Amino acid sequence: MSKLEFKTNPVSKLRDSALGLVSTKSFPAIVGTADMMVKSSEVILVGYEKIGSGYCTAIVRGNIADVRLAVEEGAKTAEQFNQLVSRSVIARPMPNLEVIFPIGSHLVEIAQQERGYSKLSNRSIGLLETRGFPAMVGASDAMMKSADVQLASYETIGDGLCTAIIRGSVADVAVAIDAGMYEAEKIGELNAVMVIPRLLEDLEHTLPVASCWLEKEEPLPMLLPNKVRQRQPVQLPEFEKVPIPIEEIETRKHTHQDEI
Repeated sequence: MSKLEFKTNPVSKLRDSALGLVSTKSFPAIVGTADMMVKSSEVILVGYEKIGSGYCTAIVRGNIADVRLAVEEGAKTAEQFNQLVSRSVIARPMPNLEVIFPIGSHLVEIAQQERGYSKLSNRSIGLLETRGFPAMVGASDAMMKSADVQLASYETIGDGLCTAIIRGSVADVAVAIDAGMYEAEKIGELNAVMVIPRLLEDLEHTLPVASCWLEKEEPLPMLLPNKVRQRQPVQLPEFEKVPIPIEEIETRKHTHQDEI
């Protein structure tokens, strides 16, 4: 069953699919693991589960062969960071098993979305995890001061682990992560880092996006009626009143009659 077939009727196909789960003890590691899983096979990333004490699980769904391949590649990625806790493939899960996953209600919606690279795929994502909140805050500050990156959000997964998530160009994120690592080690304990150059839509839907990267529609200008201005009466200058003697008026009157 291809992913296209799964999208055609995702509800009925759930019974013939498989669940794949890979667990790590680091949030950057689980994001990197999930990225490898969705890029290596035709699977859908359902989301993550965080159960505390630093344990995170990436959950994918698809046909059995694709899920097995995705879990295998995801586990290899987690092992590279020495963060693999466990992995599992559940073929043809019972429908009632869905209630275990709070994110399972979004499965149909995710399955119907077109797969492809994110609209922000020209941007890279960087994750820096520390043990202790002060180290994460200090590292975030250093990352934003060292390169043109934006802090999207942060994640806490228990056991004192905090992850700062930044976005920017690949070069800027690499520089920022390097500066953040140095600052985190000065303040506290650096646990893990991850840089992902290009994100698939599946992975993008599970990560926070800073408001500065979102395209916002500009509100249309409101046409307000112009205020009616009351016309002020024009003040004409007063003419100077010149008194004319009566004799002069009589003289002008006779002169006018003679001319006629």
